[in-house]
Amino acid sequence: MPKPGIHPEWYPEAKVFCNGEVVMTVGSTKPQLQVDIWSGNHPFYTGTQKIIDTEGRVERFMRKYSKSAATGAKPKGTGTDGKTTQAKPTPKK
Repeated sequence: MPKPGIHPEWYPEAKVFCNGEVVMTVGSTKPQLQVDIWSGNHPFYTGTQKIIDTEGRVERFMRKYSKSAATGAKPKGTGTDGKTTQAKPTPKK
């Protein structure tokens, strides 16, 4: 049993508003809640999620790795067995 007088008032039917519409009711310590995004309009849940390409990074990644995978070419610095090799120092004269 909670102590009397120290807990906030509980609203079992608090309304959640998004863009001026009631989208659901929940239990809360506030009678109304205002949200910008909820599961009904979030891109992940609606299936409209898009990859945000900043500064062409997705294309650069695709160019870099799709060529080597498609042609079977090995990335720089790998030997014939696929292990990383190190540059050999040039001999001094």
